[in-house]
Amino acid sequence: MILDRIDSPAAHPGRLSALANSISRRRFLQVGAAAGGGLMLSLSLPFANGEAEAAGADGFAPNAFIRIGGDGQIVLIMPYVEMGQGTYTSIPMLIAEELEVDLKQVRLEHAPPDEKLYANPLLGVQATGNSNAIRGAWQPLRQAGAVARTMLVAAAASRWNVDPASCRAQSGEVLHPSTGRRITYGALAADAARMPVPESVVLKRPEDFKFIGTPAKRLDTPAKVNGTAVYGIDVRPPGVKIATLAQSPVFGGRLKSVDDTAAKAVNGVRQIVRLDDAVAVVADHMGAAKKGLAALVIEWDGGPHAKLGTDDIASELEQATLKPGAVAQNIGNVDEAMASAVTKVEAIYQVPFLAHATMEPMNCTVHLRKDGCEVWVGNQALARAQAAAAKTAGLPLEKVVVHNHLIGGGFGRRLEIDGVVRAVEIAKHVDGPVKVVWTREEDIQHDMYRPYFFDRMSAGLDEKGNPVAWNHRYAGSSIVARWLPPAFNKGLDPDTTEGAIDLTYALPNFHVEYLRVEPPGIPTAFWRSVGPSHNVFVTESFMDELAAAAKQDAVAYRLALLDKAPRAKAVLELAAQKAGWGQPLPKGSGRGVSLQHVFATYMAMVAEVEVAKDGAVRVRRVVCAVDCGTVVNPDTVQAQIQSAIMFGITAALYGEITLKNGRVEQTNFDSYQILRMNEAPAVEVHIVQNFEPPGGMGEAGTSAIVPAVANAIFAATGKRLRKMPVDAPALKRSA
Repeated sequence: MILDRIDSPAAHPGRLSALANSISRRRFLQVGAAAGGGLMLSLSLPFANGEAEAAGADGFAPNAFIRIGGDGQIVLIMPYVEMGQGTYTSIPMLIAEELEVDLKQVRLEHAPPDEKLYANPLLGVQATGNSNAIRGAWQPLRQAGAVARTMLVAAAASRWNVDPASCRAQSGEVLHPSTGRRITYGALAADAARMPVPESVVLKRPEDFKFIGTPAKRLDTPAKVNGTAVYGIDVRPPGVKIATLAQSPVFGGRLKSVDDTAAKAVNGVRQIVRLDDAVAVVADHMGAAKKGLAALVIEWDGGPHAKLGTDDIASELEQATLKPGAVAQNIGNVDEAMASAVTKVEAIYQVPFLAHATMEPMNCTVHLRKDGCEVWVGNQALARAQAAAAKTAGLPLEKVVVHNHLIGGGFGRRLEIDGVVRAVEIAKHVDGPVKVVWTREEDIQHDMYRPYFFDRMSAGLDEKGNPVAWNHRYAGSSIVARWLPPAFNKGLDPDTTEGAIDLTYALPNFHVEYLRVEPPGIPTAFWRSVGPSHNVFVTESFMDELAAAAKQDAVAYRLALLDKAPRAKAVLELAAQKAGWGQPLPKGSGRGVSLQHVFATYMAMVAEVEVAKDGAVRVRRVVCAVDCGTVVNPDTVQAQIQSAIMFGITAALYGEITLKNGRVEQTNFDSYQILRMNEAPAVEVHIVQNFEPPGGMGEAGTSAIVPAVANAIFAATGKRLRKMPVDAPALKRSA
């Protein structure tokens, strides 16, 4: 189903890039009123100016997302990447809905790097992240399908000399019901390519959807089951050599010396590549490369961060929060409200560095020639990867061809291009293609980590326990400031503040400040649920503290603050009801709740945990209620939430990256533990159905589960956890 070959047509920009050079970046859509309850959209899709482009001699390419051949093959070009989240099913569903084809009729191609054609309209760059693939594609990709369908119907009507309104499209054919005539899209492709692009199209009304909102089997599953799916790590162009590497164990360190005598003696080792801060072993296969790497005798210069420890970074963040920061949001007057509060609550929260630990370790294959560079990779930001490869190779952008592939876990790690840069650096010294594969140890110890944050919280309650003041000041890294500098303004960015501001609760006096503090000697990056992974843990844990201080039930306390947030209130009530909130549990067990509105999705979770006498925590059950607006594929929504819950529980119970003498202490899954299958809780997902615009789903569950677990532990033990991961010894209880 996925056209994913080492030499796939989509990997070569060809006609697409040539056209892109002549097309200015345009807005994808403009929404206006339309008769019949649909959405009337003015056309500003790539290629939709003048006549459609021909896809071959007898084909049809009305825009950058659809190609229909004279043989009837329907190819959809995917502007977002598939890394296990179901994008390669839900995105085709959007196009197929309006194109009037069945999913079994389509084949998929990875989009090439091209920000003019494939930029995420919500980000302005070609990237898959921030849980916004569906949000960004919702109207442009349906519009793409509607444009193609309209032109195909017009072509059939012209051939039959009938009114287009008397025709309809169905399952890849155009029908003329009154005469019984029918013709396939393939037979119409050449004619459709000569039709003028319509100035406007009407999108379907929700009540007319055939695919959107119904369960769909994932299009990428068969290839993953039968082994034909191609991930970046699977690529083997002819003559490829395999390399693995050791990078300076201290970020910012340098290679001082290396004795490679023993490594060169390993059978299959071809060469040793020395870089300023790394050394790579190039061999016939991974086994030889690893043996050669182990045989190297390396001396490193640790550089300025050789004595850095996690406590040093935490101390710097703590000191930073003693000073005012950039004001992210202010409502009312917190100082006055605090002065008159009957009860005051204060707390300090911290979250640690976290690694991504994707199942597919970092890898990239490069063939560098004097006149060009070819790259095979699985990356979430393909145009950025192409630009990085070109810069490192010293080549013009048009001389670099990048083939994207399926990704075995991204979680934000593959929004970064350090692995591509490293592979090109090594390829400069290798004759022919070389695949650079990081060992698991390199992958964990040279990740780009979820930032460490330090938070100071304070609140004031009135005589009834209602919150009258909320004050939140926190310090940590801004990934956006590095990754997308224009989005960092006046000391703030939307990622770092999401989940800390614009809370669903009615809080009359509310003040949030953020201080950007970049940690020395350790790089930070987006991590699944990014800013909310930190902020929701803090805000929902602290809201629980306020309920406890007011001596009120945690759910009832929240509900009383949600009269002006009906969607938030609905998911909280649903989750509590389905979880049996208030029903008795055995000794040592407890339920905890969380509520959030992040990634344009409302979500409530109830976690049920059991704490053993030795302090070991077991999450037994999780109940989630979600309102993510219009649901494209409910199966994907459930799978995303289930996945995010496992990812988040891992962080809550085990996740922590620590530094000692500038070195990351965790090395593999024995010291950076992942939730095991036998530890997985039962998960229930309840979806609120409506026709609001779609929200994001890939990351929301990760941020929601952590405070729910922490609050459940408090309910079970009476001990409040303000720092993750769970400190099991601190939860020990007497017999």
